[in-house]
Amino acid sequence: MNHAIRIERTGGPEVLQWQQVEPGEPGAGEVRVRHAAVGVNFIDVYHRTGLYPLQLPAGIGLEAAGVVEAVGEGVSEFREGDRVAYCHGPTGAYAQARVIPARVLVKLPDGIAFDTAAAMMLKGLTAQFLLRRTRRLQAGDVALFHAAAGGVGLIAGQWARALGVQLIGTAGSEEKCRLALENGYAHCINYRSEDLVSRVRELTAGKGVAVVYDSVGRDTWERSLGCLQPFGLMVSFGNASGPVPPLTLGDLAARGSLYVTRPTLMTHLAERATQLEMAAELFDVVLAGKVRPLIGQRHALRDAAEAHRALESRSTTGSIVLQP
Repeated sequence: MNHAIRIERTGGPEVLQWQQVEPGEPGAGEVRVRHAAVGVNFIDVYHRTGLYPLQLPAGIGLEAAGVVEAVGEGVSEFREGDRVAYCHGPTGAYAQARVIPARVLVKLPDGIAFDTAAAMMLKGLTAQFLLRRTRRLQAGDVALFHAAAGGVGLIAGQWARALGVQLIGTAGSEEKCRLALENGYAHCINYRSEDLVSRVRELTAGKGVAVVYDSVGRDTWERSLGCLQPFGLMVSFGNASGPVPPLTLGDLAARGSLYVTRPTLMTHLAERATQLEMAAELFDVVLAGKVRPLIGQRHALRDAAEAHRALESRSTTGSIVLQP
């Protein structure tokens, strides 16, 4: 008997329903994966609330790791028993087992545990495209990263340290700032007690930073722009606090000929060759011990609503993993 979390309407965590769902047999180009661990990400909240609409009723979740237990016609890259992981669509990862297109899977090295993979695939590949593809940071670069104690933030801090990049983080408590500093950040600003813009200017001798990575959105947008040096890059990759306010090209000119981008992981993963290249780089830094994903909370899969409440409260650090 197989179960999954499904939603029939948008709303709060209470709309997440534990239902009996049989995955069926894989068709052409598909495999069936038995999940060992499932990742929780803020995009799941966006799907649940309808900010990113799904065709309902629907499964939810984009990230998991497990073992291939059946292979459909035409699939040659995977076979039964392979350890695999994934972090993009279609939604439906909150399940004990599911059928999924083979093209979204990558083989998981033996040296990486299933729960580690579920904690790092989406967040780690997000850090990869931010630090290595959106702008390829070099040793000596200085950048600002919001939500430094979150799942993406902690991986980004460790990766940046390995690259010789100086990351300034932000977090909402001294405890979270300490965690960020332990995970590679050169500095961490408590946005509840310090003025972000003036502190960034102080830390950069008045210059500002070359890049700001902002997944918070509305609450940090204006201050983020104020932290950039001329020709700096504003990278908006999420909106946990709500959509960012309208921006005109004149605003960018007035603030120093700034650049703004809104990249998504799914765009980067669209090409199979790029997907495999990104995953290989992530696996390399994890296997080398340069990046150690932190699992801050674990919940039973059927208790996914509790995980969502914790995530939305901003009380979590690191990644949340669901156990099927």
